[in-house]
Amino acid sequence: MLPSVYIVTNFYNGTLYVGVTSNLVQRVWQHREAIFEGFTKEHELKRLVWYETHATMEAAIAREKLLKRWRRAWKLELIEKMNPRWADLYDEIASFH
Repeated sequence: MLPSVYIVTNFYNGTLYVGVTSNLVQRVWQHREAIFEGFTKEHELKRLVWYETHATMEAAIAREKLLKRWRRAWKLELIEKMNPRWADLYDEIASFH
């Protein structure tokens, strides 16, 4: 799988977390199973609502850093364009692998 930037949340218009990974399916599964201690486990951020793939990890990391500086409203617009219903996209990405 290509390096990816992603946003997970707990519910519609809820808390957002922007992350980067080299394996999106595995990383989202880890969020869903609350494998690691931290912000995403504490806030139960298990729903993948947006993602974007990149050719290189360097490009993905640069995009993640940019998105982390964005205002919340801009992130919400990004999600709404790709996923207006805020559906959990995990099954969609998992079925590709």
